[in-house]
Amino acid sequence: MEIIQVTDKKTLTAFHELPSHIYRKDENWVGPLRVMIEDVFDPKKNTGFIQGAACRWLVKEGEHVIGRIAAFYDRSKIEEQREQAGGIGFFECFDNNEAAVLLFDTARDWLKNEGLTAMDGPVNFGDNFYNWGLLVDGFQQQGFGMQYHPPYYKKLFERYGFQTYYRQFSYHLDITSADLPDRFWKIAEWVSKKKDFHYKTFSFKEQDRCIADFITIYQQAWDKHTNFKPVDPNDLKIMIKDARMLIEEDFIWYVYYKNEPIAFFMMIPDLNQILNQMKNGKLSLFNILKILYLKKRKKMTRCRVLVMGVIPKFQGSGIESGIFWQLRQVMQKKPWYNEIELSWVGDFNPKMIALFHSVGSKYAKTHETLRYLFDRSKPFERLTIIEE
Repeated sequence: MEIIQVTDKKTLTAFHELPSHIYRKDENWVGPLRVMIEDVFDPKKNTGFIQGAACRWLVKEGEHVIGRIAAFYDRSKIEEQREQAGGIGFFECFDNNEAAVLLFDTARDWLKNEGLTAMDGPVNFGDNFYNWGLLVDGFQQQGFGMQYHPPYYKKLFERYGFQTYYRQFSYHLDITSADLPDRFWKIAEWVSKKKDFHYKTFSFKEQDRCIADFITIYQQAWDKHTNFKPVDPNDLKIMIKDARMLIEEDFIWYVYYKNEPIAFFMMIPDLNQILNQMKNGKLSLFNILKILYLKKRKKMTRCRVLVMGVIPKFQGSGIESGIFWQLRQVMQKKPWYNEIELSWVGDFNPKMIALFHSVGSKYAKTHETLRYLFDRSKPFERLTIIEE
């Protein structure tokens, strides 16, 4: 076996084509858009490169590529008082422990040389909305941006020495269902009409305002998370630009109290329901037209919630249910959408898990973020639970 760095068109093509060979008999797998992966590794589009770096490798056995991995870090998102953890991601490998070890060793050595003390994976070099976590339960077609893996991947990670840093749970919800708790909807309606509160959707015409309001909410709502990372507004602008044909403005909601932003909710249609008809993952003109055509034909019937947050002062006040009340009105006007995926919430966030249960959602799957400490004598610690 030999390890090869991804440096040219040939190795880049092999990097993208490998998953189609691994999953060729798995009907649940949906190939990701190549352009989205390449944006991650483009210094012009990923601000993580300002204080970070990334590298990709393939492992070959003879003439055949049988595995791939990427390693990366962003020093602006590593806190001094915590483990200096880099990341690994985009891992794909046939059921071959020797190949997996070679890939993990290569990523470990590269991160060590960059001064890191641990590696988390499989994660993304950027926002955790996409490409985050190892699928360990719920082997079904994933929502757009959620990772799909064969069951043996966990064995490859654990044999190497990775341990579970935290678990990520996803839930499914039929928001139009009459089975949702009556008490929930009564509270939701009451909250949605409270004085001094108002709800507003995202607008492409006002995206600068929307981005600024999101950052205001995000910094207050998530700063107690041990894995809190600042958001770069330029990253959000790029994400909005790249996802423009997917975003529906009335799937993104803001809540204001006396004109101050206090809560945010973002949901997108599940593009995987269309991408499963595109085998190569290339965003060619033909495929773009096909996506737009199938979207117009209402072939997407699921949505995925990417993020939801309320600033601490208003947590527990029912604002979340007020958002769902607004969303319910939207969904009733778009009856072809019959399922919402709430993904994902970490096991370190019991309050959000309780909220997902309260709206009548049902557990669907689990991903895990794993960590490997380079000092093997050092005691391992799970991510801490967010305190009330």
